[in-house]
Amino acid sequence: MSKAVKQLELDALRATFQGVKDYVLLEPVKVDSATEYEFRKKLRGNKIRVKLVKNSYAKKIFTELGLNVKETCWAGPTMLCWGADSVKSLATNVDTAVKESRKDPKSPEKYKVKGAVADGAATTLEIAKTMPTRLEAIGEVLQAILGPGATLAASITGPGATVVNLLTAIEEKAKETAAAPESAPAA
Repeated sequence: MSKAVKQLELDALRATFQGVKDYVLLEPVKVDSATEYEFRKKLRGNKIRVKLVKNSYAKKIFTELGLNVKETCWAGPTMLCWGADSVKSLATNVDTAVKESRKDPKSPEKYKVKGAVADGAATTLEIAKTMPTRLEAIGEVLQAILGPGATLAASITGPGATVVNLLTAIEEKAKETAAAPESAPAA
């Protein structure tokens, strides 16, 4: 392959992966065309893109983009999946598609999961499936910030509310006792 063609392929990969930080790396194992079509179709429906890459090119591009991937992930054919709104969604959808591609439990695996990349750092697929989405992370931070304030407000207003409730109860009881002698029949 000429240097010009290699450079064109590298430029195409750079343009494709520019700004992408979440991936799932798979190894297709004895996949026929119908299985691969169904696999890609399921992922395409969830806005996930799939590309079979040459390891040396992908490794070079990932290094340039500052993405860390385990060295063992670059052995054998590599299929990259990317494009969901979060790494959790990406990992869950890819895992589901991999499991569905293996219709018969006794048949060999069609896709072997090599690993995942979450926000530029290498991780496993199982960990990627448990990572919070952006909105979940924001919610957790807000809960951590607002939780102590809500507890403090409750502890400040709690005793005052208790005193008000006691005074209201005493006032109602006084009205009931005052109204009771008037409604009693005269003997």
